[in-house]
Amino acid sequence: MFTLVPSHFFDPATAREALAEVADVKEEMEVAHLDLPQYDAVLVYTTDGDSVVVDGTPEIYKLLTQLPECPEYNKILCSLSEDRLHLAVAQGKNLLLANSFPVQDFTTAEYYIFLTMKSLQLNPEISTICWRTPLDAEDEMSLYRYFKAVVRL
Repeated sequence: MFTLVPSHFFDPATAREALAEVADVKEEMEVAHLDLPQYDAVLVYTTDGDSVVVDGTPEIYKLLTQLPECPEYNKILCSLSEDRLHLAVAQGKNLLLANSFPVQDFTTAEYYIFLTMKSLQLNPEISTICWRTPLDAEDEMSLYRYFKAVVRL
């Protein structure tokens, strides 16, 4: 689990409380934080539980730092790991969404992607979707039915 806190509101001493305002943080969970200066924010996260942390870095952090590499103005970057879809969306340099969702299969991941697109009023037909993790050919072709392009970063 994670949350983004604007840098000017963040206090390292209250990181656990900031995360506890949006998620159920258990007493035994370790809470950490990483700066995201490009969004003037701090990522506060647990190193266990629903967070996917590999080599000490949360997957959502990797997405947020790689999001500017997406080629279009509407930047959509996804990854699938440990039965979770991680999704970050920006318009230009403005971050619109950073979230993760539990998924059992790729169809469920597509559901969350399209729900996000609809809620942010983004048109998939004129958008490129980028992936940080590999996609199999069938899943990639499924996305091509809806998106202008599918790119692997």
